[in-house]
Amino acid sequence: MKITVAETAGFCFGVNRAVNTVYELLEQKKSVATLGPIIHNPQLVEELSGRGVRIVNDPSEVKNGETLVIRSHGVPKSIFDVCDGNGIDYVDATCPFVSKIHNIVKEQSMSGDIIFVAGDNNHREVIGITGHRVGEVFVFSDEKELCEILKNHPDFAEKAISVVSQTTFNAKKWANIQKNIKKLYTNAKIFDTICNATSARQKEAAKLAKENDAIIVIGGRHSSNTAKLFEVCKSFCERTYLIETAKELSDSFVLGCESVGVVAGASTPAGIIKEVIITMSENVQPVDEQIDSVQKSFAEMTDEEAFEASLSNLTGDQKVVGTVLAVNPTEVQVDFGRGITGYISANEFSADPDVKLEEEVKIGDTFNLIIMKINDQEGIAMLSKRRYDAIAGWDNIVAAKESGEVLNGVVRDVVKNGAGVVIYTNNVRVFVPASQATMSRNESLEDLKGQEVSFRVIDIGRGRRAVGSIKSVLREQRKEAEEKIWNSIAVGDRIKGTVRSLTGYGAFVDLGGVDGMVHISELSWQRIKNPSEVVSVGDEIEVYIKAIDAEKRKISLGYKNPDENPWNIFLNTYNEGDVVKVKIVSFTTYGAFARIIPGVDGLIHISQIADKHVAKPQDELTADQEVDAKITAIDLEKKRVSLSIRALIEKETEEKAEGEDEVVASTEEAPATEETAPVEEVPAEIPAEEAAPAEEAPVEEVAPAEEVAAEEAPAEETEE
Repeated sequence: MKITVAETAGFCFGVNRAVNTVYELLEQKKSVATLGPIIHNPQLVEELSGRGVRIVNDPSEVKNGETLVIRSHGVPKSIFDVCDGNGIDYVDATCPFVSKIHNIVKEQSMSGDIIFVAGDNNHREVIGITGHRVGEVFVFSDEKELCEILKNHPDFAEKAISVVSQTTFNAKKWANIQKNIKKLYTNAKIFDTICNATSARQKEAAKLAKENDAIIVIGGRHSSNTAKLFEVCKSFCERTYLIETAKELSDSFVLGCESVGVVAGASTPAGIIKEVIITMSENVQPVDEQIDSVQKSFAEMTDEEAFEASLSNLTGDQKVVGTVLAVNPTEVQVDFGRGITGYISANEFSADPDVKLEEEVKIGDTFNLIIMKINDQEGIAMLSKRRYDAIAGWDNIVAAKESGEVLNGVVRDVVKNGAGVVIYTNNVRVFVPASQATMSRNESLEDLKGQEVSFRVIDIGRGRRAVGSIKSVLREQRKEAEEKIWNSIAVGDRIKGTVRSLTGYGAFVDLGGVDGMVHISELSWQRIKNPSEVVSVGDEIEVYIKAIDAEKRKISLGYKNPDENPWNIFLNTYNEGDVVKVKIVSFTTYGAFARIIPGVDGLIHISQIADKHVAKPQDELTADQEVDAKITAIDLEKKRVSLSIRALIEKETEEKAEGEDEVVASTEEAPATEETAPVEEVPAEIPAEEAAPAEEAPVEEVAPAEEVAAEEAPAEETEE
């Protein structure tokens, strides 16, 4: 079984400093008290207790003649004030990284900033950090708690905010939190306060967890640092176990494993790590070397690793120049001057698995090659161009790491579980972690496969292992594009962009290096509840610049087309007095709103719904009902239209009355016949119904007019 110990295992700088402070005081024959356990390791705390070190929970518990040691987590300012005020002898062993956070919080809060702290509200380090502010402070442990704070305090968007994190906060969570804060508060000041050692431990722990069958995490169960390491390893390796000492080891932990990784928290003494390694294996390297690094033996290496490790030992006899004699789809035949024929297989010609030899090679080409194997009896040799190129390529990689030069390569593989991608440049393999492969975690790694990309070399490990970053180059390119845009855009310009993200209040659009925001009210002339009703993430849209705030680096965008302004369409189509068909869309206590055209609604006041008293609009109208209404008023400045159904009812009533009068008039003017009584026989001052006896009045002539009027009248009039 192969055991690999993390190079970062053991005390970090801050913990080591605090522990050494206690040991130095003991050597000076001083009585020592620590404010809380000096370290999250019960074994070391027990050892110090045996040497007379007391643990106190408050400065008031310090005895005369004792020296109080402030542990690496730090304490609130009030603790220092108490110690100074009571003349208590103390030594401040606060980790320099933590002290830096204290100073940031103090200075930013004194300038009026609201302080946000990412961390465990009950952790001593966080309690110490919040104890150095002079204003408001909010602590959150994850994105959910952060969102809850922002939801309860929408006014924070207009205030100055400073954000810090606990030194041992999860680096992955912190990266996501920073992105969310930047989206909501572009003026927020974010200080990256995760300890470098913590970040390095978490990265190495993740790497080991991906590469080994099981992981042993050594550290105190109350240590935040150790808990984060366990969380990181568990996310990549199911068989992850947390132990405090070697006594907790079980054979079942490593049963059936070919490789085991060992990581340790910042509070884990070297002695405990040694004991765990010795217990796990009797055949390990000397313990001190094992802690430093567990090297692979040459026999344990894969063929690829063995080759990489041996490149520097090549002799001149192994390097030759070959001239192509023949080529086919699977191999190249060359003459390299030793009286035997050399062959280069396709996979030894190039690192590209899809290489087409007949397109890449022609007879007469010469290549620098490495002899891999010679068979004198058969008179043939196996050669490699790929491995020779890797020598020169590696020199370029090393030089690029030192200079920061941008290299180009092709993404050939996507590592399983989305851990990253593999780039080949000059036949050298470069691994790019997922966090360094794209600008955001939401982008697919699969989209990179087969693409030529630019990258930087950010790390070189043992065995000629190179780690690269595509993201760093993309970030620079984005910055250059951003400056170009800021120097060229002006209010009113129309520009194409890509919808990058959506929020409840609008859409963020990438203009090619700079993000602008289209407020929800600028997405559509019609009222919408969510931007997703109009655009989606990834859409390419044309927008125009509404406003530019160069100082705050904000761009306001418009999307809806001014030519499609429904009010312009309405004014060009309708006038006051026009009768329009409208659809009822909503109700209020004072009336109903009706859609005239999409984007323009009018109000039918409750007094204008009918020609009678209406208690509530719903008594006469229903949602989506289509009715005719008269435009009685247009207020362009306030964008209001007044409608009336009553006006049409009254007009109809007047017209009916006029029609009845005409019928009566025509009846009175008609000449007498045998069927009708002469109208002149009825005196003008006497009502017609009184003047004519019932049997003489020709009712049948008047009745048709009344029936017609009854058919045209509204329902309520007919009922009356």
